[in-house]
Amino acid sequence: MTDNIIIPAGDSSKLLLVSAGGNAGFPFGKEFCGYSVLTDNDFSCRMTLSDNASAEILVLILPGADSRMDFRIDMAGAGADFRFGGLYLCPDRESPMINAEVVHKMRGCSSRQMLKGIVSGNAKVRFHGKITVAPDAQKTEAYQENHSLLLSDNAIVDTSPQLEIYADDVKCSHGAAIGKLDENEQFYMRSRGIPEQEAKVLQMISFISPVMEFLPECDDRAAMSEYLEQTIRTAF
Repeated sequence: MTDNIIIPAGDSSKLLLVSAGGNAGFPFGKEFCGYSVLTDNDFSCRMTLSDNASAEILVLILPGADSRMDFRIDMAGAGADFRFGGLYLCPDRESPMINAEVVHKMRGCSSRQMLKGIVSGNAKVRFHGKITVAPDAQKTEAYQENHSLLLSDNAIVDTSPQLEIYADDVKCSHGAAIGKLDENEQFYMRSRGIPEQEAKVLQMISFISPVMEFLPECDDRAAMSEYLEQTIRTAF
């Protein structure tokens, strides 16, 4: 899928992009909590936000999917707002690639990116994220985070967040972290009668929960949480 999307002044757009491998499906139809749902293995999207426009993109990469996702977001109007949330669950030999570039061109814009994932087996995830703030983009707020859990010695996450800032009145940050399940937390839960595998599942669910905060309150939000929990229990 390749799109060139222009969000007019004051308008908004919400996209939920789902990549599922094999015969796996997404059981929530083409509309979910105000998001338009698109299902495919590969996405390429260039989006331009005009004055006071807003956009949200939420990405789900599910077990078995080998996806390539490329995003270029141009904050071309003053006061525009963009949010990008992502979740990848890769338990086997998946090798998804995510490229996300956000360019702040005008003053008073804000963007937030948060990607989290769980990687096991021989899977390899690559994330390249870049935020550019132009000289005219004063009063920018831009944040980028990428956090991953590795559950096997052969799993790989290659992450490279970047910032290029040419304005001096901005609030910007970026960061990446790769870690393993906390054995002390597992010991605490096991000492209170929780089986080891259940303790690991609870840690994984807690880890991905910030991505769910991108979703607004809606009737299907609890169903989505249950769906992702069941996916984790089955895959990992």
